Amino acid sequence: KPEFQTYIKNVLANAKILSETLKNNGFKIYSGGTDTHLMLVDLSDIGISGKMAENKLEDAGITVNKNMVPFDKKSPMITSGIRIGTPAVTTRGMKEKDMVKIAKFIDQVLKNPSDDQNIRKIKHEVNEFCASFPIYKDL
Repeated sequence: KPEFQTYIKNVLANAKILSETLKNNGFKIYSGGTDTHLMLVDLSDIGISGKMAENKLEDAGITVNKNMVPFDKKSPMITSGIRIGTPAVTTRGMKEKDMVKIAKFIDQVLKNPSDDQNIRKIKHEVNEFCASFPIYKDL
């Protein structure tokens, strides 16, 4: 259906902007970017494991998955990367400009993973931001 085609175009556009914004903030995106709905972020250069990133981002209200990167030196339970996708945020109605904000939240958490006060502050900001994009809309 045309609605699904529009939705998928938005998913891909969101992924591209999120990937580019993370890359511009110093994150290594495996393969240099994305042509799909998800991206693989290699965290080796910033000294944080995928497992820690997944947990700290979850503490801030952001869901990602730890993921091995090619030639990963860490175990599958720890990993050197995270996988981020855009279908869920796109389904909620978020657009490209919102991906820049999400990238900022991710950047603030992963570059200061031991600052629990900052993570609580970001969680509050994430909750306020997401309230503008309800999961369920009134019928």
